[in-house]
Amino acid sequence: MDSEDRMEYYISIGAIELAGMDEDGEFIFNITDRAKVLVPDLWKAHQEHVDESLIELYNKGLISVTYNEDLEAVIEMSDEGKKMAKEFGLIEMDLDTDIPND
Repeated sequence: MDSEDRMEYYISIGAIELAGMDEDGEFIFNITDRAKVLVPDLWKAHQEHVDESLIELYNKGLISVTYNEDLEAVIEMSDEGKKMAKEFGLIEMDLDTDIPND
């Protein structure tokens, strides 16, 4: 199965969903929580990519992590960190809005 067929399959089973389009007209996709059960290898690869990307941003001093009174992690990212996160394929989220699949 080539990557295009695989993407269509993931969309058809609900493991991936179309999230929007970036300023260059490229589609942006989200991996849904359903992928944990439906395609665990995809979910694991996604989690590893996110974790590795955040660690790299942290090691470069582009993000800082603090904890609030409920001991929940609060991640702050510099403008350069946001630019690099976009290059890594991470989507910048506005935490004041509803997060899909939350």
